[in-house]
Amino acid sequence: MRVENSFIGVDGVGEQTERSIWEQGVTHWDDFEPRVVGGKRGDRIASFIDEGRDRLATADVGFFNGAFPSGERWRLYQTFPDQTCFFDIETTGLDQHRNQVTTVSLHQDGDTRTLVAGDDLTAANLRAAFADADLLVTFNGKRFDVPFLEANFDVDLQRPHLDLMYTCKQLGLSGGLKQVEQDVGIERDRPDISGRDAVRLWREHEQGRDGALDTLVSYNREDTVNLRTLADEVTRQLDDERFVN
Repeated sequence: MRVENSFIGVDGVGEQTERSIWEQGVTHWDDFEPRVVGGKRGDRIASFIDEGRDRLATADVGFFNGAFPSGERWRLYQTFPDQTCFFDIETTGLDQHRNQVTTVSLHQDGDTRTLVAGDDLTAANLRAAFADADLLVTFNGKRFDVPFLEANFDVDLQRPHLDLMYTCKQLGLSGGLKQVEQDVGIERDRPDISGRDAVRLWREHEQGRDGALDTLVSYNREDTVNLRTLADEVTRQLDDERFVN
């Protein structure tokens, strides 16, 4: 579902009203006329559509992020894929003030990049990597990845953010990323490696063990690329569940 199929960003329009609009055959902004709803609410929807077209033309993700309820912001992903950045970090522990970020992988517009501590993982490179990211996609990134990076580097990641952990819960999918991947049928090249192994691999890299860093980077990159696959799947399922067309 794209934002042009959505009316829920309007004051006074909830899930029930939006579904009623769709059931009348009005499933796109182009099909809407105020008489479909009537009264001031119909006028508000028409005004929202007029502004929405202008905002869509300039790819203003923030406008729709602010207009849509938090549980409906998954719709942004299907509208702004080129501005979407999937990312995942690995660390030496869970305390953002005591532990170190070891790798950061980012996937956007088909390209994947990994920054490594002690090499190219710097504040300047992170700012550059996120420069064109108008929509962030993570799994538990609101509570972990974003605050960890902001606490350890001079980066501002306060922008529209689709945290798939919460999106998955809307479909009854719970647990960590690996569990959810299994539940929706996403396979991994190295299913035997976990977050704990990522800490071990970094320590082994520091000790000079050949191949440890390569394995860690591969694991981190797979986490990140799989976020795109997961986002595609869960937004498709929500689309099938919610949208009437």
